[in-house]
Amino acid sequence: MRGRRSIGLVAAVAMLASCGDKDGNAGRPASTAGANSSGGAASGSGTGSTAATGCALRARQDWVLAAMKEWYLFPDTLPTSIDPSGYSDVDSFLDALTATARAQRKDRYFTYLTSYNQESAYYSSGATAGIGVRLAWDASNRVFVTEAYEDAPALKAGIDRGAQIVGVGTTSATIRAISDLLASRDYDALDEAFYAADPGTVHVFRIVDEKGTREVSVTSDNYTLSPLSSRYGTKVIDDNGRKVGYVNLRTFIETADGQLRSAFGAFKAQGVTQVIVDLRYNGGGLLSTAETFTDLLGADRSTSDVQAYQTFRVSKSERNEVRRFAREMNAIAPTRIAFIGTDQTASASEYVINALIPYLHGNLALVGGNTYGKPVGQIAVDNPSCSNDRLRVIAFALQNAARQGDYYNGLATKVEASCQAGDDYTHQLGDTNETSVRTALDWLAGRGCTSIGASASAARSTGLLTPAQRPLLATKPTIAQRETPGLY
Repeated sequence: MRGRRSIGLVAAVAMLASCGDKDGNAGRPASTAGANSSGGAASGSGTGSTAATGCALRARQDWVLAAMKEWYLFPDTLPTSIDPSGYSDVDSFLDALTATARAQRKDRYFTYLTSYNQESAYYSSGATAGIGVRLAWDASNRVFVTEAYEDAPALKAGIDRGAQIVGVGTTSATIRAISDLLASRDYDALDEAFYAADPGTVHVFRIVDEKGTREVSVTSDNYTLSPLSSRYGTKVIDDNGRKVGYVNLRTFIETADGQLRSAFGAFKAQGVTQVIVDLRYNGGGLLSTAETFTDLLGADRSTSDVQAYQTFRVSKSERNEVRRFAREMNAIAPTRIAFIGTDQTASASEYVINALIPYLHGNLALVGGNTYGKPVGQIAVDNPSCSNDRLRVIAFALQNAARQGDYYNGLATKVEASCQAGDDYTHQLGDTNETSVRTALDWLAGRGCTSIGASASAARSTGLLTPAQRPLLATKPTIAQRETPGLY
């Protein structure tokens, strides 16, 4: 969500934009159009013809314009003429270039300027900085912790999922009430109050949790985000004698591959054939990891079976690819899968769900709410004259084996089975009493549920696709915040 407060509209894009396809390159190519991003996903790399003449504003704007003209998936939406001098920075210029595609819901800030160094650190290891929590707010102007990360400052200070933050300040004397900030719609002040990207930043929170009301001081720091939680990332649930695998993937980064293989190794050893895949807060990441995850769920698939079609614009059609299922030693052949999703579930997360729909049909369900809707992927184009500039540009579309890829409004109307469920902060993620997990278990067992909606419009009119909580989105998100909505 580059530079935008989309509080209340998870259409925010920070989550999707980055959710995309990024396959971390070991070395940095000079002027590369490297693919393998997550949000949609593409694989492949190549050298773009884009040239630049330095880091001056106009030179960077000219470089962005040239890259967009060469690679953008929707070239017909670009302005026929535009004067870069009317824009004070590269981001606002890029927003103007994508305005038409944004109005058509094809590119909701999925194309953005980022940092090569920051991307490399996050996608390779999960390195980031902050207090290590996801925050969400509701219609009653309350802010809750939806998740807390291991080895991060907040959890070490005793703040975990379900805690309500009622006030925030730099000292006890400067605490401001969250309800006042939200009621006044002072989102910039709210974002600033939680800003924690600089290690050493001190926050004093007034929180309400099972221990009562108290003040907790937390100092932001560098930490490594683990894709699978050591507390609840994976488990085998005994549901009345049925063994159900549960896996909660936070983000698609390189370190997730090994963790997922280990998790599925445990599932395979215990004969698991029913799985809950919890992607409720997962905004995306590396396409390569999404492909591996899908392979682990496809032991009964042939290597000739299509996982996804990746299609570039006509002028780049030589880059089109067909990704087929690959063999994974620990793969299982699930008979039923329940995917837990919300409107924070995007990009690479949607890729996994969509890829399996043609094979599982009604034995695959979306549980929770509708997903975000990002059936496209970015490639990376690096600026040879301004070393840390990396443009993430939407360059390819993704379709499953049935050539379905038009889920810009989410997957709720594309899956053959769905169950409405809330996000229950009163229970930990993975807890069998948590509403979405319980609903998923019920569906797997053949018990009934309420469908998310017969159509997107009908679902919206009945509120079935409207989240009770919305992530608190950073005004100027880091890479980690783009992929993990609500992260601070």
